[in-house]
Amino acid sequence: MKYEWRKQERTTYTTKQRPQLLTIPAQTFMVLHGTGNPNGPAFQVQLQTLYPAAYGLKNAYKQYAQAQACAFDDYVVFPLEGVWSLTTKGQQLDYLDKDEFSYDIMIRIPDFVPTKLIAPALAAVKAKKKLPTEQIEIQQFEAMQVAQILHIGAYDDEPASFAKLDQLVASQDRHRLSKIHREIYLSDARRGAPDKLKTILRYRIAPN
Repeated sequence: MKYEWRKQERTTYTTKQRPQLLTIPAQTFMVLHGTGNPNGPAFQVQLQTLYPAAYGLKNAYKQYAQAQACAFDDYVVFPLEGVWSLTTKGQQLDYLDKDEFSYDIMIRIPDFVPTKLIAPALAAVKAKKKLPTEQIEIQQFEAMQVAQILHIGAYDDEPASFAKLDQLVASQDRHRLSKIHREIYLSDARRGAPDKLKTILRYRIAPN
């Protein structure tokens, strides 16, 4: 059976335009760190490394599962995610300077993929495609309580959706832990109209 995150994890990845509070379980990711404007060439190079790495691991797992008694013999690669903050300089400015973004872009590794497959898969992608997969870090994020909402529209219009999240959090007598937030990209910005893009916006809130 093929693992499809849209079906198996609907609560996490198919949220609605109504803000909500929920608990996200611990998750493991392939991560690339960067700074600067995501519209620049450096960000695109990182994407061109991260996606092949994710699909390389998927293919390695598929081959592994053929010889094992696995609950899932394949899976759909998870969507791209980004954790966004600002550099120290950017935090001191009274306006948003995209050149001062500090970010981690990442793709989740399914829980059922054996850890032993990861390093060989990254090495194979590096050898075959000549990509700097050695820059990829494997990070586990702890379980967390979050507020999230589905934002439909251009990335520059996200503040309106964040305002809805803030209202819900305040109404529940909770508070946001930091200015860091996460974006989960359900649409391909290269192919979709800006006003149709679907992005899950999420930030951590203090536990009850």
